[in-house]
Amino acid sequence: MKIVIITVGTRGDVQPFVALGVALKQAGHTVTICTSSRFQLFISEYGLNYAYMNDQLLKLIDTDAGRAAIESKGNAFFLWQQTMPIIRQTLDEAWIAAQEAEILIYHPKALGGYHIAEKLNIPGFMSLLLPLYTPTTAFPSPIFPNLKGGWYNQLTYQLLPLLTAPYLNVINQWRQERLGLRPRSWNEKEILGSYGDSSPVLYAYSSHLIPRPSDWDSSTIVTGYWFLDAPADFVPPPQLLDFLANGKPPLCIGFGSMTGQNPTALREIVLTALKNTGQRGILLTGWGDIGNADLPNDVFKLEAIPHDWLFPQVAAVMHHGGAGTTAAALRAGIPNIIIPFFGDQPFWGQRVEALGVGPKPIPKKHLTAEKLAAAINVAVNDEEVRRRALSLGAKIRAEDGVAQAVKVINRFSSLS
Repeated sequence: MKIVIITVGTRGDVQPFVALGVALKQAGHTVTICTSSRFQLFISEYGLNYAYMNDQLLKLIDTDAGRAAIESKGNAFFLWQQTMPIIRQTLDEAWIAAQEAEILIYHPKALGGYHIAEKLNIPGFMSLLLPLYTPTTAFPSPIFPNLKGGWYNQLTYQLLPLLTAPYLNVINQWRQERLGLRPRSWNEKEILGSYGDSSPVLYAYSSHLIPRPSDWDSSTIVTGYWFLDAPADFVPPPQLLDFLANGKPPLCIGFGSMTGQNPTALREIVLTALKNTGQRGILLTGWGDIGNADLPNDVFKLEAIPHDWLFPQVAAVMHHGGAGTTAAALRAGIPNIIIPFFGDQPFWGQRVEALGVGPKPIPKKHLTAEKLAAAINVAVNDEEVRRRALSLGAKIRAEDGVAQAVKVINRFSSLS
């Protein structure tokens, strides 16, 4: 069958869908991924078809205004204004990409996913790496604070439609003009799920990390993580191999695009904490410019490297708490040191702490070299934390989330 996958966001929002796409292709499907143009080569390298989507949202996030909005310093309204025309363009591009789709798989940040599936009358699977949308009394929606109350937990899911309400006019105009569909109300809750009576919501995380709530019905499926391993012919840089061989296992440090408005200050905090704890480090620079300076000899810098290759060789991973990086460190069986900025990042930090596989998360706005050094000491020297991380890693590695997702998609595609 012809499957189109639509996802919006950073590499962490794209890579799991590439893993799923590869497995779906191996199962005999034709797979196209529609996402930001900066990932076209990445997608093509894995033998999948690419459909164009503009890169403007990611570029906006990487501006001073975008970083300020992420750090909640007053520019959120300006950023919201700037996104409106970009969203309409993105919706149009997703619609073009999906014209011949027989099955649609979409991240909810791709705001057009549900509507396109409705127009084409095809199964539409909402898929993401955290339990964001399915109501439960067990825990609040991960972007809300955890206030430990069943009634409150349920309320957070009822409030979720308000997050897309500011975009409702753009979406409804597009529904009417492009899709010929009636406008929708912000509180029509079904648009937050999958389209079609037989289409479940797919959550791509491990139930060992978040046990499946007893009040979910069978339409919500936890598949396990969707990991994308390094190509079989991957060859790491020789200088990195030398660095790893000549000293104790380092920490891996990577914040992706989440360096904030002052990456220099973040870099100095990290370097000071490493020095004060006597630890070596590998600095993954990603989009951010945290590594754009001379570094000490015991800190190695590179832009990116497959996590499944590197993480088993390091002592711990220090990062912003993105779902993908958290998952990769858990899979490797090493502690996470999480410095959350916003969104679902505090949720993953809380889960790591609750499971005892890493120190208490340090919110970016409260980060100091002293607090970070204390967290490093826990991650590196607390044998119980390291034992629990090792045990959880073995459980996650025993799962095959991608295979489970393909099985579910195949089963429901046969019913369509």
